[in-house]
Amino acid sequence: MQFFQDLMPSLRIGRWTPSVLRKHLLKEETESIASLCHMMMESDGEYSSLLLAERILNAYEKLDEMGRLEFFTLLLDDYDIDVGQTRNAIEAYEQNPDADNLLRFTSAAEPRRQELLRRINLAPGGTRRLVKMREHLFVEMSRHSELKRIDTDFHHLFNAWFNRGFLLMEPLDWTTPAHILEKLIVYEAVHEIKNWAELRRRLEPADRYCYGFFHPSMEDEPLVFVEVALTDRIPGAIGEILHRDPESEASDNPTCAIFYSISSCHDGLTGVSFGNFLIKQVATNLKMRFPQLKTFSTISPAPGFRRWLQAEARKRDEIAQLMDRFDAAADDKLRDELEKIAAHYFLKQKNSRAQPLDPVARFHLKNGARLERINILGNPSPIGMERSFGTMVNYVYDLSKVEENHEKYVKNNRIICSPQVRKLAAK
Repeated sequence: MQFFQDLMPSLRIGRWTPSVLRKHLLKEETESIASLCHMMMESDGEYSSLLLAERILNAYEKLDEMGRLEFFTLLLDDYDIDVGQTRNAIEAYEQNPDADNLLRFTSAAEPRRQELLRRINLAPGGTRRLVKMREHLFVEMSRHSELKRIDTDFHHLFNAWFNRGFLLMEPLDWTTPAHILEKLIVYEAVHEIKNWAELRRRLEPADRYCYGFFHPSMEDEPLVFVEVALTDRIPGAIGEILHRDPESEASDNPTCAIFYSISSCHDGLTGVSFGNFLIKQVATNLKMRFPQLKTFSTISPAPGFRRWLQAEARKRDEIAQLMDRFDAAADDKLRDELEKIAAHYFLKQKNSRAQPLDPVARFHLKNGARLERINILGNPSPIGMERSFGTMVNYVYDLSKVEENHEKYVKNNRIICSPQVRKLAAK
């Protein structure tokens, strides 16, 4: 695949290319992006489509913020569904539901911009560049909600293109090429990696592992990666992982694999879920290498907790008083109070879809994990205190029950948790 992606841009328009097409394709600076898109949809040749796709992306990448908004508006208005055509196709299929009418109906019901995006994807690096385009779309959607219709097309296409059957899981270690390791520093979203020396401490020790998901069309760009530490117990604080001395504190016979950081690398792939498959595949891989492993757990942040507390503090004096008194040196009594409130937050507080408020909780519970333990001051660093009063959570992946837990959550929004957490929430 990469061979052909690298080869095609080096080809030149030969004598076999029609003169009219050659004239238009070579007018690099004079054709508008709107006319290029029109030509793309009118073209029926793969070679001309590839050249036009490259020119469209080149033109798009030169646009400023206003130009990008105009381009997205073009996609919205000129490449939407033809409602009349769709209605006629439905009526034809109702009268005669044969294969031809089914094809006519499904074609009419799909916005034309989906086909335009498929053709743009022909360009070298097209997939990566479309992912970036969707990141720009998110910015414009925050100001122009009607553009969300376009995002449904990106979401639909990316879920097909990044189907887990196309993805490759690769181990990443200190011998991995530097240009890939550098991206781990850039994309780390949970616990900042400040420099190469810190990255080395996460990758080189024998009890540390890192795995990434890659796509053939973005082979040097990890889509998501997970960092794992092997231990002899489930940690109650991230310092037990990040600040452990591998020479003196590493377990000789680890029984736990701790997922302490899971980072998505591209905002443009928001809504395309890789985590479930990655976690289970990493766990299976580690289990094969280390049969003695019994427990697969996370030590996870609670990014929505403090924000919820602040909202509750405006309504409840006891929470406002607790927040005023709580800091990194809080005594056991204050910790116990906050732990009960946290259990209530994780089990009782729901969003409009009757799902947990906390985004990390939604991620792990949907993937079939069990909410095992709440750790007050599990991350007492300044950023940990700022986000959640240092609260961290252990989610346990019982490989024999992951699918069952996933089904209960997806079908009934049931939160699977340990008796310890359920008891706290009842207090």
